[in-house]
Amino acid sequence: MTTNAASEHSSTVHYNTVRIENVDIFYREAGKKGAPVLLLLHGFPTSSNMFRNLISRLSGSFHIIAPDYPGYGFSSMPDRAQFSYTFEKMTDLVEQLTIKLELSTYIIYVMDYGAPIGYRLAIRHPEKIAGIIVQNGNAYDEGLREFWDPIKKYWGAATPENRAALEYLTKPDATKWQYENGVADKTLVDPTTYTLDQAGMDRPGNADIQLDMLYDYRTNVPFYPAFQEFFRKFQPPMLIVWGKNDFIFPPEGAAPYKRDLPKVETHLLDAGHFALETHGEEIASRIEGFFSSK
Repeated sequence: MTTNAASEHSSTVHYNTVRIENVDIFYREAGKKGAPVLLLLHGFPTSSNMFRNLISRLSGSFHIIAPDYPGYGFSSMPDRAQFSYTFEKMTDLVEQLTIKLELSTYIIYVMDYGAPIGYRLAIRHPEKIAGIIVQNGNAYDEGLREFWDPIKKYWGAATPENRAALEYLTKPDATKWQYENGVADKTLVDPTTYTLDQAGMDRPGNADIQLDMLYDYRTNVPFYPAFQEFFRKFQPPMLIVWGKNDFIFPPEGAAPYKRDLPKVETHLLDAGHFALETHGEEIASRIEGFFSSK
């Protein structure tokens, strides 16, 4: 009876909002306080919703925190005239959230945009990083391939024409494509995922926020050497669970981690960009197995 009650308690997900710098930051929380902390950092164009199934699955083993960045999910969407939609600002707010929640150490799960945010956080506070899980999150030049060519063109010349050429990435077809591309069995993809993401981008002003973030992604590339130096110096335990059919962050971005982290454990999954949608149980099992041995 006691075991069942404890298990039921740990699997309960709480949906919280905290005020930081006049911005409401929404986050999901589950698991028992005192357990190893797992900080889940989402990608584009989604939110902490991408982790909904993983949170329930791992809440018996970890204390889980999964925030939405401003402009995503259920966090505030401040006007871009008054708020900087940059990776540095997102990192600032995630950092302040960890301080407010008194998280002294944590394992970061990084995916897509979550990678530069998590790695910026790591080089600020290397002593707090107990491990890293990487799902299609880049830290090497080799990982920015064909998909990024029109984005790099915008980085090189921030003209209205180059910005307009990226607007398709905020449209329904592109959002659905992100979930389905590279997926062998598309019936495994829950349509509420891309529908919810698109609803967020269809809010007035949000498409421009997304284009601002795409432009600011250029600032992550000069950080790559610092990220790699962090890996080499601190050798954090790292588990890579990478959708190998991802066109946005292809497996060429997974391989270089081994240069800096010889003990990295890498699994290339027969999945696309949002590997959790089709391989959630495998990813959860590998996370439990990897960190139970540490």
